[in-house]
Amino acid sequence: MRYRTRRRLALLVLVVGLPLYIIAAVAVMSALDRPPVVVEFGVYVLLGVLWALPLRWLFLGLGRADPDADGDG
Repeated sequence: MRYRTRRRLALLVLVVGLPLYIIAAVAVMSALDRPPVVVEFGVYVLLGVLWALPLRWLFLGLGRADPDADGDG
């Protein structure tokens, strides 16, 4: 996948996908009886990490310069 395509897809995931994931996680947690604060915090931390693991390949290397660009500037 080209660098520019990965950048655009990553932006789409962050702007659209992540808010939808957050809404879904909060909806599921609110549907359950409220657990102790420490357990609830742990679940939210776990959910905060789990969304990124399958998308790790998408975000790797996006902070570097575009390798597809030529050196003209």
